[in-house]
Amino acid sequence: MDRSSAGQFDIPQEMRAFAEKSVEQARHAFESFISTAHQTINAFGDQAETTRQGAKDMGQQVMTFAERNIATSFEFAQQLVRARDVNEMVKLQSDYITAQIKTLSEQAKELSESTTKLARDGTRAKS
Repeated sequence: MDRSSAGQFDIPQEMRAFAEKSVEQARHAFESFISTAHQTINAFGDQAETTRQGAKDMGQQVMTFAERNIATSFEFAQQLVRARDVNEMVKLQSDYITAQIKTLSEQAKELSESTTKLARDGTRAKS
């Protein structure tokens, strides 16, 4: 081992291929789940129009958040699989966690605002 590769490790090509294949299979499974979830959300039915539309909008918002979060997770997984050393893996993990905390906080705020609006609109529709 020469000095330039000290601190680096080699992931066997078979393991790297297996990891990439696993990530891709998980991505396909998730896409199938999302498709089914979209069909379910679109099938919402017999409530009052204001409540129904609000629930559908909220469902779409949740699905959009979920899709973004999962896509980000897959991107992170791909980056980890391609990491050259432990230091790079630690930095990727740290960056990912920091970004996810910020994203989830923003999403929670948006959902709270949407829920409040939906409740307010639903109450007005019943009056």
